Amino acid sequence: MDVHVPCSFSYPWSSGNSWYSSDEPFIYWFREGDRHYSDAVATNDRKKRVKSETQGRFRLLGDPRDNDCSLSIKEARLSDSGVYYLRVERGSLKYNYREKQLNLQVTEKPDIQFLEPLESGRRTPLTCSLSLVCDGPHPLLFSWAGDALDAMNPDTLHSSELTLTPRPQDHGTNLTCWVTLQGAQVTLERTVLLNVSYAPRNLRISLSFRNITGRTGPLLSRAGSCSWDHHQGVAGEWA
Repeated sequence: MDVHVPCSFSYPWSSGNSWYSSDEPFIYWFREGDRHYSDAVATNDRKKRVKSETQGRFRLLGDPRDNDCSLSIKEARLSDSGVYYLRVERGSLKYNYREKQLNLQVTEKPDIQFLEPLESGRRTPLTCSLSLVCDGPHPLLFSWAGDALDAMNPDTLHSSELTLTPRPQDHGTNLTCWVTLQGAQVTLERTVLLNVSYAPRNLRISLSFRNITGRTGPLLSRAGSCSWDHHQGVAGEWA
């Protein structure tokens, strides 16, 4: 899961110090509790050490000269959850943004719940849920995809719940639920493989009789077979 955190800043201007100088601006993101001399999680300052667990995954996206402090987090982990603060430096100007901090909460994948096994022709409710812990409200957007949903009204595929009537051909196909956290620009997904059961189709029973001659006279021999189609379209048979 990749996370994009849009960020912009303004510097508290004072008469003796101006942000608009010829010095290169530096952006630092720190974990809450760390000081400015601690290892950062992301920075454009090549002389600054970066935490080994965030190196290569946390990186700045924008140009600090444009007051852009946007942060990209690649392959976010549960251990990345926590509070982060921004620090900017330019020449003699140094400032920690403690009033507005980033509260990052990395969650597990969504969970798709339904009664198993699925039976062909039986209406079954499905629910997509997300165990979400966050600071402040984050509206959730849901969306579904899968071959089993191709006959459904697209307007019904943007809810956390839907009702599916499985078909034999839906067996072995994928069903995916996406959950997007508005504002945080984070999308999580879960894919499950559908296991659909149904009664045998195209059941065929055949019987045959023939006369054979035994030691004591003619005998009547009977043979029978039964064949059917099952999930993968392969015929089963016994005799």
